[in-house]
This record gives sequence, structure tokens and C-alpha cells, in this order.
Amino acid sequence: PRVIDSYGGVDLHEQSHGEAFLAVIQNGFRRGGFYVLDEPEAALSPQRQLALMALMHGLTEADTEDRDGPAQFVIATHSPILMAFPHARIYEVGERGLEAVAFEDTEHVRITRGFLNAPKVYLRALFAPGELQGP
Repeated sequence: PRVIDSYGGVDLHEQSHGEAFLAVIQNGFRRGGFYVLDEPEAALSPQRQLALMALMHGLTEADTEDRDGPAQFVIATHSPILMAFPHARIYEVGERGLEAVAFEDTEHVRITRGFLNAPKVYLRALFAPGELQGP
């Protein structure tokens, strides 16, 4: 088989970074595989992160007819979207080393939620008085 077929038959250089990344996963990843991804959100918009989660879900679902079994993923990420994957085990590296943590308790979820709920509060803390413009 041609190499180009392993990622959907479209030249990766003719796609955006995110489209090419998803094409490789969609066409190259298989059930039963073990995949290690380092910050996949760097290539993906929030919408494409959701698409990645849908692909991962299909690869990790239990299927009694499938002898290969579900795929497994280890993902280093800062993305609260990806951390929300159902049944994910989340670990943070902190002062006490590697620790299991609940989704709601991750630093990235707390900061992102806080910023989205009150961006002006965060911006005021970051910028000198008088520099914040807007409504």
C-alpha cells in the first residue's frame, strides 16, 4: 500500500496542521494500540479537540466482538477539554511529585474556568492600571 493511504489519501502538506494530525489518528490508529501523545492540543482548535475525543472514544470503547481490545492512550496535556475524557485518570506533577487528581481540581481547569468566568479580573491582575481597554 502507498504511504499516503495510511493517512487518508490526501497529502499532509495540503491540509492544515490540525487536519493532518486528525487524519493520521483517524487512518493510522487502531483498536488494541497503545498511543502516547504529547500536547496534541497544540495542533488542534477546541472544536478539533472534541473531534479527537470522538476518535479516541471509538478506539477505546469496549467491544466483546473485537479480539484486539480497546486502544489505550497516555496524553501529556494542558487542555481541560482533553482532560474531560470520560474515565480518564489524571495525574499532575507538583511539589509532591506525581499525584492523581480529579478533573475539577486540576490547575488548568481552575485557571481556565476562572478566566472564562471573569476575564477582566485576570486581566487587571496582569496589566498595569490604565492599560486595560475595552467595554
